[in-house]
Amino acid sequence: MSDAQSARQHPAAVLWDMDGTIVDTEAHWIAAADEIARSFGITVASDALAELVGTSLTAGAELMRGWGVDVPVAELVERHLELALRNTAAAGFDWRPGAVELLAALRADGIRLALVTMSYRTYADTIIAALPAGTFDVIVTGDAVERGKPHPDAYLRAAELLGVEVRDCVAIEDSLIGLAAARAAGAQVLGIPHHVAIPTGAADVVWSTLEGRTVADLRLPLAGRGGSASSRGEVRRAVL
Repeated sequence: MSDAQSARQHPAAVLWDMDGTIVDTEAHWIAAADEIARSFGITVASDALAELVGTSLTAGAELMRGWGVDVPVAELVERHLELALRNTAAAGFDWRPGAVELLAALRADGIRLALVTMSYRTYADTIIAALPAGTFDVIVTGDAVERGKPHPDAYLRAAELLGVEVRDCVAIEDSLIGLAAARAAGAQVLGIPHHVAIPTGAADVVWSTLEGRTVADLRLPLAGRGGSASSRGEVRRAVL
């Protein structure tokens, strides 16, 4: 190990986004919103649907109202959540490559973990239940904060509950909105692009995948390997 590598420190905690980062469920939320729009006779372009990625449910409802879905925000949130839960229950979900393995490695190394998701707790619980008990020390969901991503509130709340300084944490996100929230909170941010490309500068480090990554790769300050890791290996699947 080089002197530079040995000088880097483990993060106080790793703060994980969920949809699109740990599990491949963004499509379930997008399909639910598309179904709502179509029920009103509205066809939404794929790029407009992609704007939902990383948003809070309230912000997603506002987007749908902008498409012409004339329903109060609270009712839209409830319907969007209901349909997403149905979609996930029907289809199951795929773990994103390397996510479960890295969660386990961090846990084994004693690094504290938080789930920071804009999904509501009823939805997040379906994913949490498929992971080993006690994977996360802290869980902050979209219905637990007043302002969702891209505001920093959820990340700040997670750090507060963990009793750590957010600047000493790594946040892992797949969306520009989520990265903006983590960066606004003061965390070091790692981007793992999935449905949305992550341009240079949107994150401290961008990796193409979590597969093959280790606890050592998350030492601070973040230093990646150019995001060159392949998405080799089989995708692990969970069925509810």
